[in-house]
Amino acid sequence: MEWRSNPIAKWTVRTADGRLSLMSSSLGTLFRISTWGESHGGGVGVVVDGCPPRVPITLDEIQFELDRRRPGQSSIVTQRKESDTVEILSGVLDGLTLGTPISMMVRNEDQRSRDYDEMKDKYRPSHADYAYDEKYGIRAWSGGGRSSARETIGRVAAGALAKKVLASLGVEIVGYVEKVHSLRADIDPRTVTMSDVEANIVRCPDQKAAEQMLEHIEAIRKAGNSVGGVIGCVARGVPAGWGEPVFDKLEADLGKAILSLPACKGFEIGGGFGMTDLTGLQANDEFEADDAGIVSTRTNFSGGIQGGISNGMPIVVRAAFKPTATIMMEQHTIASDHSNTTIKGRGRHDPCVLPRAVPMVEAMVALVLVDHALRQRSLQHFMGQ
Repeated sequence: MEWRSNPIAKWTVRTADGRLSLMSSSLGTLFRISTWGESHGGGVGVVVDGCPPRVPITLDEIQFELDRRRPGQSSIVTQRKESDTVEILSGVLDGLTLGTPISMMVRNEDQRSRDYDEMKDKYRPSHADYAYDEKYGIRAWSGGGRSSARETIGRVAAGALAKKVLASLGVEIVGYVEKVHSLRADIDPRTVTMSDVEANIVRCPDQKAAEQMLEHIEAIRKAGNSVGGVIGCVARGVPAGWGEPVFDKLEADLGKAILSLPACKGFEIGGGFGMTDLTGLQANDEFEADDAGIVSTRTNFSGGIQGGISNGMPIVVRAAFKPTATIMMEQHTIASDHSNTTIKGRGRHDPCVLPRAVPMVEAMVALVLVDHALRQRSLQHFMGQ
């Protein structure tokens, strides 16, 4: 194929400002992140541009979030041995952000590319191998490259910064495992706490359900199989007025951010698809005001967002994650020459991505909210408020 031998000549695309555009690795408008690195390269990281100055942040605060998503933290996640130790390369001095670009890096320590030798010439079912080859004519076959969940290290590190900015505005974000396979927990997003979530390795605040989930994941792991499920996330303390109408609706940006996570295949906000079973009378969120004039709604089927703009109620979202694509069973696939063959998973992989994906979902919610918070501040400044 001619374009494979000369892809730039055939496929160069330039954006409005003249930049070369071949792969999207950035998110945000005012609070903007760009992640970089491959799963089996020297390391992965992120550049954060637009973080306000004088935000207090420590290595320990960023490391805490990374430790929640790192491999090897329990018996039900991949046993790849990575410390995921973060290094801040720029933008922070004496524990305060400078207002300049913040660069953070985590070095890869435990690559085992030999586990992927067979994948050099074969496409793994439900992985991005085939799609990347068709788009670029080349792919980082060892570990999956940019499609690997290790890319999310940069997101989680940046999310720690976003959470600190949001905390100063009174916003709290808590993610949790709501469903594993067919096992569903009973969780109230209005009251769930981080300590509830971190009380077990499944990260499900419903302890009884968590025990059943743990047992199920262990059985799936021993069988060489995998399962998916649903992660819920709530943002409490978001004031009314964040978000934009039409194309930059707050829920649209949240959906884009969360659906960009590896293995995420579904997004819901508020009542989500369940609202299709209701009538308008049942689903409408009726307004009320207390004696101090504080406005709220009697229900929250809207998930805290109406018309693309926050209404002051908790923002409640859900993300559906498919079963981990790599399983230790033989499956049908094709080779790079499109001949039919079979493949069996090797290496170290999560039997269920959900426990490690909780901080990823939290990070994406935080990154979207802080970006819209800054956009709202800019609008208020323009309006003289």
